[in-house]
Amino acid sequence: MAEPGRVKEKIGKALIHPNTLTMFRVMAVPLLIILLLYDNRVTAILAALVFSAAAITDYLDGYIARRYGLVSNLGKILDPLADKMLVSTAFIMMIPLERVPAWIVCIIIGRELAITGFRNIISDHGDDASASMLGKYKTGFQIAAIIPLLIHFPFFGVDFHTVGTLLLWIALVFTVWSGVDYIVRFRKYIEY
Repeated sequence: MAEPGRVKEKIGKALIHPNTLTMFRVMAVPLLIILLLYDNRVTAILAALVFSAAAITDYLDGYIARRYGLVSNLGKILDPLADKMLVSTAFIMMIPLERVPAWIVCIIIGRELAITGFRNIISDHGDDASASMLGKYKTGFQIAAIIPLLIHFPFFGVDFHTVGTLLLWIALVFTVWSGVDYIVRFRKYIEY
């Protein structure tokens, strides 16, 4: 266990604690909901900006935690939870706006719930349950799809909805592929 003075010194060097950035993602969720309740060009851009800023903190909190030795058990639990809350909220809120098909959202969120539960089983056995490169691609394409789908409206001659839909299909492929890969790699933990 690190000494309190040593932790304060590390936080001072880091400028901000990684868990603070993670909490920003959690706090972005209600703001995203409010913005998507009012569907117009201004709120669409604002929602995309809020989501983008929150998504950037996902990279930053991990980088800061590793760089300054501020990895914590709370962060290990809160970080993936915040990611799932942010992504799931964006997808769910876009269903009634007819920006994403509900069945795709069900597959994406269902995969996240199943793999999260599976990760708990794996970690109980002391195995490394961290995300694979496929999982990282999945997350990247989901975020890349959500941003233009949130913008939705055409701007500067770009049809953001079409761009987002194309990226969504790629994200769906990586979502299913990474989920199957995860189960195959850790199938020894599945008890019948």
